[in-house]
Amino acid sequence: MSKFFYGIEDLFVNVLFAPYDFFRFMGNWWGSNTINWMFFVIGFVAMIYWMNQLKIFNDNGEEDKSISSHSYL
Repeated sequence: MSKFFYGIEDLFVNVLFAPYDFFRFMGNWWGSNTINWMFFVIGFVAMIYWMNQLKIFNDNGEEDKSISSHSYL
């Protein structure tokens, strides 16, 4: 069973996180955190999109706002 976990370790350390080794040794903070900032921007855009979709459904009155929306409540 330990070989299974060593295989998972090898996959993440040597394959999936290998591109981060390039950024680790850069002297520039902005360059090192480029990927993190890209993830932040993507997440922020997704949150704005989700909030706009919720507002559209709320404005159309399609949301069930009754107190007992589910039978088990």
